Amino acid sequence: MNSPLRDTTRPAPDEGGPQRLSGRLGVGGIVFMVIAAAAPLTVIGGNVPLAISYGNGAGAPVGFLIAALVLLVFSVGFATMTPHVTDAGAFYSYVTRGLGGRLGMGTAYVALIAYTAIQAGMYGYFGWAIGDLVTHYGGPNLPWWLFALAGVGVVALLGYRHIELSSKVLGVALVLELSIVLALDAAILVRGGMEGIGGTSFTPDAIDSGPLGIAVLFALTGFIGFEATVVFRDEARDPERTIPRATYLAVLIIGVFYAFSCWALVEGVGADRADSVATQALSNGGNMLLDTTDTYLGVVLRDVMQVLLCSSVFACVLSFHNVVARYQFVLAGKGSFPRPLARVHPRHRSPAVSSVVQTGTALVLVVVFTLAGLDPLVGVFGSMAGVATVGMVLLMLLTSVAVVAFFGRHATLRAGRRWATLVAPAAAAVGLTVSLWLVVSNFTLVTGGSTGVSIILGLIPAAALVAGIIVGQRPNLDHQ
Repeated sequence: MNSPLRDTTRPAPDEGGPQRLSGRLGVGGIVFMVIAAAAPLTVIGGNVPLAISYGNGAGAPVGFLIAALVLLVFSVGFATMTPHVTDAGAFYSYVTRGLGGRLGMGTAYVALIAYTAIQAGMYGYFGWAIGDLVTHYGGPNLPWWLFALAGVGVVALLGYRHIELSSKVLGVALVLELSIVLALDAAILVRGGMEGIGGTSFTPDAIDSGPLGIAVLFALTGFIGFEATVVFRDEARDPERTIPRATYLAVLIIGVFYAFSCWALVEGVGADRADSVATQALSNGGNMLLDTTDTYLGVVLRDVMQVLLCSSVFACVLSFHNVVARYQFVLAGKGSFPRPLARVHPRHRSPAVSSVVQTGTALVLVVVFTLAGLDPLVGVFGSMAGVATVGMVLLMLLTSVAVVAFFGRHATLRAGRRWATLVAPAAAAVGLTVSLWLVVSNFTLVTGGSTGVSIILGLIPAAALVAGIIVGQRPNLDHQ
């Protein structure tokens, strides 16, 4: 059993230990990667109208605040345990450290399924968004999968190279998409919205005007990937300080941005009619965000936002590609996956082989979805986002339990830190259990499919957990 104190040594490739990635990512670079994975513009344009329409209408911003609060409480234990976890495997490493190799391996399998699913789903969204952009400007109506395959190629090139290149690309895309949404928010506030600026969204009547749980559900979907701060620990400067700061900042920025922009959008269309506007846009294939942008910023910036929506989806795909590649890299270094996946590129210092394999996986899934004739939004994005949401909440629940178990075994480490080592992670576990119930009980709203199909999709993360536990029964895994 390893010491609970962090081992600061990083074996070089010629020392016989597993190869390690390297880099100089600071707090800002990591936060950019994580927020880009959350695809804020995509969430405001997609998840927010869904939360308003299917959830509690004008009270939807409260759902985003609740989701942010749950994840912020989760982050307390998550960040507190960071100095005692030496691997860049995020949830996998934390659960292994706290609950043993069997559940750790199960967690790794769930993570791979969840992130691969959301990446594949985003390729469907990307293909649709680019196709819609092309036809908007009078271009040919080409099948979505052509654009998706082109996206796979560009992501493959960036994912193969050093992480700092991806960080720069994502940083530029992120600044542009945040700027356009904040410009819309400001325009709505300056012009007084549709009915005058007010706090209707936060009144008891608005909060209770519909199923708040559904708004929380769609809010949670928008946070997928926030814990990727830990996946990049080997490429971070001073990870013991950088990772916790990046985690808290990512949750706060994403949560405040989502809640504020959701409220601004409600004010932009009018609190009394937000529900009907969102429902009409979803029913007619419209876009509530783009229509509101046209009203407050004009047609030119509306077109700019449509372009940035495409770059937002691409940034999300690239971020998840990098996350999955690093999960596979860590598992291969542990001997749980084929060893070639643990190779580091001699010049780019990237998990190049793992990146290529992940590209191949994405390529196969896009081809399968195409041959199956699935709709890119409902069939591909909706179903895969459903699988990823169940997986994400399950991962965080297991991690919260692992934090409590880890510090429960090490009295000296928890001394004087009862809130961070016990109360917060236990509270997070309760909140995440409720969240998991909300996701499962409303699963058809996320997948857009039938009850039977939704049940099968919802069971995939559970099946991955069981498969990983079976694989993790090898004796050496319990002592990593």
